[in-house]
Amino acid sequence: MLRTITDKINAGLPISRNEALRLLSEADLLAIGRLADNIRRRMHPEGMVTFVVDRNVNYTNVCESKCRFCAFYRDEGATDAYLLDHDTIYAKIGELVAQGGTQLLMQGGLHPRLGIEFFEELFRGIKERFPQLQNHSLSPAEVTQIAGISRLSIPETLRRLKDAGLDSIPGGGAEILVDSVRGEISPKKIGWEGWATVMREAARLSMPTTATMMFGSREKPEDIVEHLFRVRELQAEGGTFTAFIPWTYQPGNTELGGTTASGVEYLKVLALSRIVLDNVANVQASWVTQGAKMAQVALFFGANDLGGTMLEENVVAAAGCTFRMSREEMIDLIHGAGFRPARRTTTYAILEEYR
Repeated sequence: MLRTITDKINAGLPISRNEALRLLSEADLLAIGRLADNIRRRMHPEGMVTFVVDRNVNYTNVCESKCRFCAFYRDEGATDAYLLDHDTIYAKIGELVAQGGTQLLMQGGLHPRLGIEFFEELFRGIKERFPQLQNHSLSPAEVTQIAGISRLSIPETLRRLKDAGLDSIPGGGAEILVDSVRGEISPKKIGWEGWATVMREAARLSMPTTATMMFGSREKPEDIVEHLFRVRELQAEGGTFTAFIPWTYQPGNTELGGTTASGVEYLKVLALSRIVLDNVANVQASWVTQGAKMAQVALFFGANDLGGTMLEENVVAAAGCTFRMSREEMIDLIHGAGFRPARRTTTYAILEEYR
């Protein structure tokens, strides 16, 4: 059976959910890694590994969702709750641009009082001050929260945000796109169809998007497979996913607790992601949760991109995971794995190669 699946993959044919589950549950790690690496070589034959210079600006930690896996959120009345003012956000972006950054990833919590006017004013101010920057911000859950507070439809909310300067939407808040799992780890957050609704509408507006998966909390192998195929099917419908980013749950300081996935489990899921998502061009390795050495290994298990240098990151750090990487370290890491480093835009246009 596994040989039949392997033959299909090597022939460039799509596999089924059951076949993907067999690979995840039964295939040898190195065997599934080789399959994914072959696909990566086929899709990216130039031997290049890309990254973007970016910054995560977490504009607030106030969140009504209170996901059990999250160590970052606070109640609005908490002593360490915050909402950054516009000038503080502009200053952070200015530091990013001064370092050659091209991407702003701005995300926060589901704040109970921030309607669309707050974001329209902020995004217009960002675009006026930093027109060269890609505003790759908000998650489907945040867009849905803004729509609810503002009593707007999702299409109208996204249209107004785009008109104000939102360029693309990251795939945060996907966790596992299976509602039984979401009900256990994030019961107050939108369901999988809510996430998909925002991504479909973004695609209708020709806005680039990404998709993510957080695994290692409470899901079963079947749920991981379902998540991957739901992303694949959304893309086949006309989605605009430029990349897929799987990363592991970080249990530190969370209500959910437990343990995180092992390195072997991470690499297996990463490889399966590359195999299943044959219609998504790029797969990112999560050095933020795995560290530099595992990120190097991931480049031989299907990943062709290392995401952002992240001048700042607070959400994963709140769970005690504080890996950091400069542009120079990123370049050295890629060179050390035997690939050609290249700095890219959010939409994977190459800005600079490093020989």
